[in-house]
Amino acid sequence: MQRFGGRKILSETNSTISRRWHRCFAQLAQKQEATLRDNEVFLPKMPPFDYSPPPYTGPSADEILAKRKTYLSPSLFHFYSKPLNVVDGKKQYLFDENGRRYLDGFAGIATVGCGHSHPDVVHAVINQLKRIQHSTILYLNHVIVDFAEALASKMPGNLKVVFFTNSGTEANELALMMARLYTGSNDIISLRNAYHGNAPGTMAATGQSNWKFNVVQSGLHHALNPDPYRGVFGSDGEKYAKDVQDLIDFATSGHVAGFISEAIQGVGGIVELAPGYLPAVYESIRKAGGLCIADEVQAGYARTGSHFWSFEAQGVVPDIVTMAKGIGNGIPLGAVVTTPEIAEVLTRRSYYNTFGGNPLSTAAGHAVLKVIEKEKLQENAFVVGSYLKERLTSLMVKHEIIGDVRGRGLLLGVELVTDRQQKTPAKAEIAHLMDQMKEHGVLIGKGGYYGNVFRVTPPLCFTKEDADFLVDVMDYAMSKM
Repeated sequence: MQRFGGRKILSETNSTISRRWHRCFAQLAQKQEATLRDNEVFLPKMPPFDYSPPPYTGPSADEILAKRKTYLSPSLFHFYSKPLNVVDGKKQYLFDENGRRYLDGFAGIATVGCGHSHPDVVHAVINQLKRIQHSTILYLNHVIVDFAEALASKMPGNLKVVFFTNSGTEANELALMMARLYTGSNDIISLRNAYHGNAPGTMAATGQSNWKFNVVQSGLHHALNPDPYRGVFGSDGEKYAKDVQDLIDFATSGHVAGFISEAIQGVGGIVELAPGYLPAVYESIRKAGGLCIADEVQAGYARTGSHFWSFEAQGVVPDIVTMAKGIGNGIPLGAVVTTPEIAEVLTRRSYYNTFGGNPLSTAAGHAVLKVIEKEKLQENAFVVGSYLKERLTSLMVKHEIIGDVRGRGLLLGVELVTDRQQKTPAKAEIAHLMDQMKEHGVLIGKGGYYGNVFRVTPPLCFTKEDADFLVDVMDYAMSKM
């Protein structure tokens, strides 16, 4: 009896222990679940948007890609492992063939208030298209001169004569030719990390041949890039400027045609030139009889927020300013602005541009400028851009892969590295992250000499909510990498 009684007691004891263990495991599981819930990075939600594109009935992305490979240049490339078929756009958003919405963090060209398909720009283009769309050389048309006047009003100093072109490449080629004609010299100095276009002169001025063919032209000299992050002199602009003076002294006859640079390099990886660089360089160039050319194709037109033109942040006034891309909000349009004295050199021969400054493009350009002013987009670029840069900078504490955050306004760069001390470019990682961000609804660009820099250049109508979504998606993608 005692034996059976002992078994009964033992059985009851085991049952009690078992229940206690179950309760213990349940409590532990609840704690683990709570911890995971607290630490989990939840997938960000895109801000709401009241627009649905009409149904798309065209060919699929695969069909377009197949035709592209057959009929278009093999030099063309695309972002993402699975290319995106963009069929519609509204404000700061793009839509694919299935109607899915994406936040456009890499618009660049789409500048104004509604970024894509701004009604004011659309109305101006359609209205002009109904009247006349061509003829700029032999006849008069007020649309062209009205835009030229408005554009000149945004320039400092005596920069008030405008030459219209179709692209930034044409604008920079014209600027280089004008500098050579005006000075009688052939020597041009540009930067090693520069990007200025696709024609022979601008490709020669483009310092890095891995971006373009290494076109060799006589008289082109490349100076040290004043890169505060990777440059040999850090943020000391005057030390970099001495290299330009050395080129003048030892690589030329002491007399130069000009110096061309961006104040913030776009394709080069959103590199803001070291403080004090342009004032020192401009002084050296002008002492050598040369002209100073500011390439504002990517950084100009209110994008930096703090100033309308990016060169203004360095306190200089160029002799020639070039622009394109965003000034037409997607319509092919470029411009060169200079002084009456320098402009006079083109009267030595008959210079004209068949399509440059056509009424259709200049109508679009004038509408873009009006929208920037009416909707206070320069102020928005400053406010939202500053907020976005702060949020991107805050990610550096969390993610070692971020080596540097830089830029102004809505022209920002995030450089990715696998080792912060060595600054080893994270080339494979950035491709993976771009794909992941696209899958979660954010489109973003890349650039830099090593192709490891996120280029964040959204439409100027970007909001703080958009900024939060972009940064949250980047954070999520990096956390899941």
